[in-house]
Amino acid sequence: MHRPGNAALGRVAVVTVVAVCLAYAPVAATELWPYARPGAPALGERLLAETVSPEYVAEAVADRTGPYGRSLLPLVVHSVLGGLLMVLGPVQLLSAIRRRPRLHRATGVLFALTVYASMAGAALYLARTAPEDAFGGAAFWIVLATILVGTVLSVTYGIIAALGRHPDLHQRWMLLCYGFLMTAPLLRLEWGALPYLMPGLSMEQVNQVAVMHLGSVVAFGALAASRALDRRAEVPGVTGSWVPAPVLLLAHLAALPALVWVGAAFLEWGAAGRRLLLGFLLPYAATYAVMVLRQRRAHRQGRGWAREEWRVHLVGLLLAPVFSGGAALPLERLLGLDRPAALCAAVAIGCGVLSTAATTVVSLRVLYARELLKRTPTPPPVGARTPAPAPTR
Repeated sequence: MHRPGNAALGRVAVVTVVAVCLAYAPVAATELWPYARPGAPALGERLLAETVSPEYVAEAVADRTGPYGRSLLPLVVHSVLGGLLMVLGPVQLLSAIRRRPRLHRATGVLFALTVYASMAGAALYLARTAPEDAFGGAAFWIVLATILVGTVLSVTYGIIAALGRHPDLHQRWMLLCYGFLMTAPLLRLEWGALPYLMPGLSMEQVNQVAVMHLGSVVAFGALAASRALDRRAEVPGVTGSWVPAPVLLLAHLAALPALVWVGAAFLEWGAAGRRLLLGFLLPYAATYAVMVLRQRRAHRQGRGWAREEWRVHLVGLLLAPVFSGGAALPLERLLGLDRPAALCAAVAIGCGVLSTAATTVVSLRVLYARELLKRTPTPPPVGARTPAPAPTR
């Protein structure tokens, strides 16, 4: 049973997301105009200059003309279509909530095509830009590439789920897709907020702190939205758990040394490392606490499916630092990054990668249950007569 407070909180969350998306849409659409036509209005730069300072913005964009100029058309396509996606997303969400299937399907097709076209523009920009020339450096280039892959995969899996008539799985993948897209407006909000929390940082340094936790924030947001929309206490065919207590315990035992190792590595780099570690650990700890409390509450309320999904994603969250620790060295060796950049990139993408993996496990859990139901013979109705055996000669 959902409490009235939860329903009110859900409405506030929906209104907030819609407001952020609609406010960011014109910012995204006009972001690259000054590079195509000097003097053209850029709403984002103007707002940021008024919020923080003109010097803060001028320093950030001073060296962007060269890298952006080499891929200006793909970037303009990406940003303009990104603004359109910020409008289409709320339409998709509200049409699903209000049960308007025709509108939802029509805008869904447009949304998917726009995602592919926008991400194609981003892919061309990344292909033409050396990692060290990306805004925020090589670590941010890796983060952008990972977000791109995650966005394309999630919208593709969402389409496959819709075609396979699995609306619950379609909903999960599309929410994760939009979570990846929401990294853009959330990053801009942090450009304006973090200078007040951490005075004296350049926008590039703010960028580095922000990407430490954006993955966990958007992944948790997608999960929370999915759980709010899925009110089923149980899913037919789902019995037992793929995440029993021993699995959860092993995930905790694996996460602890990985977190210690990551923390020790960041602390070796002085004040900059402490900022990055703080940017990672605080949202990570908050997300962990909420997931633990939610899965326990679902267990007390007898909502087995909610508990299972929270636990799957909790394991994903716990294994994110393990993934980051294991990915740092390959990134350092294969891409020629220095150790801080490799670790920053690995930590920044960990939660997003493992959330995608957890959503995959949840999808397989549901599909496996439905396949079992198909193969289980249906018992005859109560009171039905059993046909008499044929006489033998």
